[in-house]
Amino acid sequence: MKTSEIRQKFLDFFASKGHQIVASSSLVPGNDPTLLFTNAGMNQFKDVFLGFDKRPYSRATTSQKCVRAGGKHNDLENVGYTARHHTFFEMLGNFSFGDYFKRDAILYAWEFLTSPEWLGLPKEKLMVTVYATDDEAFEIWNQEVGVPADKIVRIGDNKGAPYASDNFWTMGDTGPCGPCTEIFYDHGPDIWGGPPGSPEEDGDRFIEIWNNVFMQFNRDETGTMHPLPKPSVDTGMGLERISAVLQHVHSNYEIDLFQSLLKAAAREVGVPFSQDVPSLKVIADHIRACSFLIADGVLPSNDGRGYVLRRIIRRAIRHGYKLGQKGLFFHKLVADLVAEMGDAYPELRERQAVIEDALKQEEIKFAETLDKGMALLEAALAKGEKTLDGKTAFQLYDTFGFPLDLTADICRERGLAIDQAGFDAAMAAQRAQSRAASTFKMSGNVDYDGADTCFNGYDSVSVDARVLALYRGNEAAQALAEGDEGVVVLDNTAFYAEGGGQVGDTGEISVAGGVAALFDVTDTQKLKAAVFGHSGRVARGKLSVGDSVTATIDLHKRHATARNHSATHLLHAALRKVLGDHVAQKGSLVNHERTRFDFAHTGPVSADEIAEIERVVNHVIAANYDVSATLMPYDDAIRAGAMALFGEKYGDEVRVLKMGDFSTELCGGTHVKRTGDIGFFKIVAEGGVAAGVRRIEAVTGEGALAWVQTQEGELREAAGLVQAQPGELVGKLARQQEQLKALEKEVAALKSQMALSRLDELLASTTDKDGYKLLVARLDGVDAATLRTLSDKLRDRLGSSAALLASVVDGKVALLATVSKDLTARFKAGELVNHVAQQVGGKGGGRPDMAQAGGTEPQHLDAALASVDAWLSGK
Repeated sequence: MKTSEIRQKFLDFFASKGHQIVASSSLVPGNDPTLLFTNAGMNQFKDVFLGFDKRPYSRATTSQKCVRAGGKHNDLENVGYTARHHTFFEMLGNFSFGDYFKRDAILYAWEFLTSPEWLGLPKEKLMVTVYATDDEAFEIWNQEVGVPADKIVRIGDNKGAPYASDNFWTMGDTGPCGPCTEIFYDHGPDIWGGPPGSPEEDGDRFIEIWNNVFMQFNRDETGTMHPLPKPSVDTGMGLERISAVLQHVHSNYEIDLFQSLLKAAAREVGVPFSQDVPSLKVIADHIRACSFLIADGVLPSNDGRGYVLRRIIRRAIRHGYKLGQKGLFFHKLVADLVAEMGDAYPELRERQAVIEDALKQEEIKFAETLDKGMALLEAALAKGEKTLDGKTAFQLYDTFGFPLDLTADICRERGLAIDQAGFDAAMAAQRAQSRAASTFKMSGNVDYDGADTCFNGYDSVSVDARVLALYRGNEAAQALAEGDEGVVVLDNTAFYAEGGGQVGDTGEISVAGGVAALFDVTDTQKLKAAVFGHSGRVARGKLSVGDSVTATIDLHKRHATARNHSATHLLHAALRKVLGDHVAQKGSLVNHERTRFDFAHTGPVSADEIAEIERVVNHVIAANYDVSATLMPYDDAIRAGAMALFGEKYGDEVRVLKMGDFSTELCGGTHVKRTGDIGFFKIVAEGGVAAGVRRIEAVTGEGALAWVQTQEGELREAAGLVQAQPGELVGKLARQQEQLKALEKEVAALKSQMALSRLDELLASTTDKDGYKLLVARLDGVDAATLRTLSDKLRDRLGSSAALLASVVDGKVALLATVSKDLTARFKAGELVNHVAQQVGGKGGGRPDMAQAGGTEPQHLDAALASVDAWLSGK
């Protein structure tokens, strides 16, 4: 059975059991800073399990793409050396949100695995584990399913602490947790290894293929287990593992999907195909992780997720290099991956060109240093030490772009270790910040369990409300007194809470009547999915829980923010129209002053392109299109052409914002009623923020008018300085530049003449040495070009000689050394000039008979020149 068939069968089975098929979420977790990458099927349902989010269904099933290559969950170093470790994998999952529990979860798993209608695995090849005290699960397996007792293993706290067990799952130190039951497949006695719980359990005979997690308790800070009111189920099965079982192979790399990628890797690297070459496995695995990460908006960079991607790419390239391929090859595998997985994951096909380009650019960049870095590493390894010193490991990282785990990978192949402590010491402040925490708490900064906030801000600027909760810092309070800073939770609000790149609203909350108390709101954030926290300070009076209040936003800021947010949507569409469909949003910030938009693009945006983008956006503004918002199911919105934004987290029902026929995006922010309300759009900055990521900043409406007026004022001031009208400024400046260049040439000629006039003086200052003449002179104010001219004249007159000329211009040192050709066997100009340059904070180089250098420490120049004679005498 092909991998693609298994994936579909799983989804079809659980759909037949009343589960909603939910699409895989992005590998970049939406609104979850606690995770580096999506690493399990339950990640996208975390808020549902925690009670922060509600879905229209209580059962779900997914095939979730996952990456484990950074942070706590990191399988990178094992990839290529084991049968089942991957950086990218697919997790098949079924979930119950307070619906069915242990019995149904176990029966579903057994039916799907063993029924001839589905996978049809032999029952005698399966065994299960349960948590040691989970008698309920044991009884279901033994009495209802019929698994013999000797094939049910109870696993206790085998990790050194209460509830620290292979069969007890926790979401973190606190929060939802519970026992789990796992299903294992027996590959047979010809494979070494023992059953789970035995001393030989790490062998490959018994392989876990299914894990049912029963979220049964909530663990508090004291470690006490409280039964959850609605126990839930989170289950997972690795697609690659079950494919290996059904295709009767032992290694995941032998399944149909990987066979195609391995053959493609062998083709591009230029070696015969073999199942036993670890480097081919690394390349085949890594093309999946890299392609899916780029498709989800991650690009190679020097920190965070981008750095993890860079590590994976460079590891793959190095393994190609190890097999003899020193040309570009990795990006050519994308087409093979698209052929294998493009139907299941259309984003691969849609972004194929972007993926190929990003990988190719990274290959080119790494190729520039790979040979030199490997030469340095080989030289260090040739010393015969058992440990690679940390200084060399750091030099490989810092100078040649070798991630530490890549160097460790190479060392491991030679049976060597790395001096980690030495590397850390050398790294110091430059240590890459590429890891992220992987735990999360059950609530945010404050512990709130009350009713949700009803948001009425799309149509209202002021609402009557009741105070549900107050916080001073992170602690709940019954009242806030005048001068107190805190957070207010209301049952209704017109304040937009920060999200989708738009900042939270500001304004005021007043006790009904407007005299008893006034709370100045400086920011609005979501404490939970539908709970708004209004941060600020009590300006007068006292605010208490239960008070009836009026919440009024700062209308001027709201309107300005709405103009900028709507313009951001138009900018996004215009960028794709002008630059191409490869443009993908990488982040944004919208406030009342301006909009900042980050997007994927390989090079700077030209002045002509910026002008065209502005023209397109302002044309749509002038067209005064209607701006409408509609709620609809997520899948329907995507099919209708709505664009989902990078890094955003969407529920099953989404708000689709449409601006005429020009822009359709998913967005929960506040916007203008018609595009004409934006008024005027102007780009004020464009630049790069990371590899392959550009940033545009723009202003609208009154902000755009103020910016233009400021620019006009500066233009008039500049024109006045050169005594011209603004319209004449460019011509006047061009003429002045020509005059300035002519004057500079005259000055240079005069300096040269003055320096040459000292020729006889310099010749007279030479000293006779052992068979040659030595000239060391300081000529302040003489530029490098004049020093070269003077040096040429002197060399013609000096004959067998060595000369060092120096000058200080604008606080910087210029050095020039010459050595006549008959002396270059004794000493070289490059060595001489570097001897002096190192003493004045510089460096340089050149030919053996002539070399130049510079420096930044003129205060040391006299001492440096005085050392020349002794240096030459020592040669």
